Amino acid sequence: MARHAHKHECTDPSHHVHDAKGFVRAVEESCEARGLRLTPLRAQVLGLVAEAGKPIKAYDLLDRMKSENGSTAPPTVYRALDFLLEQGFIHRLASINAFVSCHHPQVQHSVPFLICDRCQSAIELEDERITDLLDTAARKAGFAPRAQILEVHGVCANCA
Repeated sequence: MARHAHKHECTDPSHHVHDAKGFVRAVEESCEARGLRLTPLRAQVLGLVAEAGKPIKAYDLLDRMKSENGSTAPPTVYRALDFLLEQGFIHRLASINAFVSCHHPQVQHSVPFLICDRCQSAIELEDERITDLLDTAARKAGFAPRAQILEVHGVCANCA
């Protein structure tokens, strides 16, 4: 069986874009619709995250920026990441300190991820019942949730 290490997959591929250029175009359209500005640097960072096709760490992103641009100041890249995170165009997987592109850049949403502890692949689990359940439980507890990224660790089918 072939191993597909470090992949970023989703469980419902029917209504989003997987190629990096198409993804950046979708985000540009979303920014235009929201009255936001996707600067060339933000677009480049977004493209690199999407091209990785797997969770990518900030220092790997900085290395790729350096090889493409010569030198890019880390704070500039982090500001671009912050913008992309804030707008929901990318997600940060805190447990492995890495970034992945969002499969639905047009809509801000909460996403559970299944993360393989062996190959570091990330599967975007698209099941609204999970996020609805967490949201409802939080509200019953008097908590007003702003965002949720659920990270479930284990071993993927390719590594099992």
